[in-house]
Amino acid sequence: MKIAFYGSSILSAYWNGAATYYRGILRALADRGHTITFYEPDAFDRQQHRDIEPPEWLRSVVYPATQAGLDSVLAEAGGADIVVKANGVGVFDRELLEGVLRHANRRALTIYWDVDAAATLDEMRRDPSHPVREALPRLDAVFTYGGGPPVVEAYRGFGAKRCVPIYNALDPVTHHPVPAKPQFACDLGFLANRLPDREARVEEFFLRPAQLLPQSRFLLGGNGWSDKALPANVQAIGHVGTGDHNAFNCTPRAVLNVARDSMADVGFSPATRVFEAAGAGACLITDAWEGIEMFLQPGEEVLVARDGKDVAEILASLERERAESIGAAALDRVLAEHTYELRAVEVDAAFDELHARETVA
Repeated sequence: MKIAFYGSSILSAYWNGAATYYRGILRALADRGHTITFYEPDAFDRQQHRDIEPPEWLRSVVYPATQAGLDSVLAEAGGADIVVKANGVGVFDRELLEGVLRHANRRALTIYWDVDAAATLDEMRRDPSHPVREALPRLDAVFTYGGGPPVVEAYRGFGAKRCVPIYNALDPVTHHPVPAKPQFACDLGFLANRLPDREARVEEFFLRPAQLLPQSRFLLGGNGWSDKALPANVQAIGHVGTGDHNAFNCTPRAVLNVARDSMADVGFSPATRVFEAAGAGACLITDAWEGIEMFLQPGEEVLVARDGKDVAEILASLERERAESIGAAALDRVLAEHTYELRAVEVDAAFDELHARETVA
């Protein structure tokens, strides 16, 4: 199948946490024989902060973040068998969604791929004229990267014909154990961009444990934290390129995952960080959310904390040997059950089902 995919960026993870998800899913689909073109705008300085050059397994098109640039790439949608508009492109999102539906071949599948479904659904509840809400009757399906039954039911309630969760996963070629790097040595590492709907949870699950364990060292990576007041034992190191993610995960005694508010509320939404850390064999501590046992077994493959006090208690008693055992078990689990190769099989099955429905119709 020829797939036209309109997203935020596949070349840059700069202020773009979806990049590794796109790379993992689309490379696995390319390996299964699909021909993919990824369209991304030249916006938000992402092209000045590329993590990768255009990969050989898809065609990369970077267009000017202008109306003319948008028109130039929308015109190509008509030549695809499957047309995908991802959420959160950040430039002309409404026009992109309306445009791909207008330009897509009438025989093509049209899919909205939502990498932040809980937040999108909240917006749709508040806004009856939300562009996704208006587009659902014309879309063949919604794919999401998390959310489980609550998100599926909510999207169906808004009129989606089909909603298919395609969860985050591991790309073992990209994320795997590597030697430690001294600059990432600490007791607890946390890697995430600063976002309004996660900050209160970061304060609780990361900064509060730092205050409770003043003799321990905490390392904070990601954009946006430079003007945040931090405890003396927390070091903010700014943006960490994807080339250093494995070392960032492998070096600390443990690493932390903190869900955004909406994802924590809905559950069934493991961030890419969960699988990147597990793929590196890291001992992961995560805030509690419903459905985690679908991906990692609490107490054996991941450590789960209800609040910052739990994080501090876990860290205070966590011996290096146990941390390594948990990390090894997590790596075994994700390699067996949660790779993008396996997710691509699910995507292809969904494509086949959608095509079968169209044929019957």
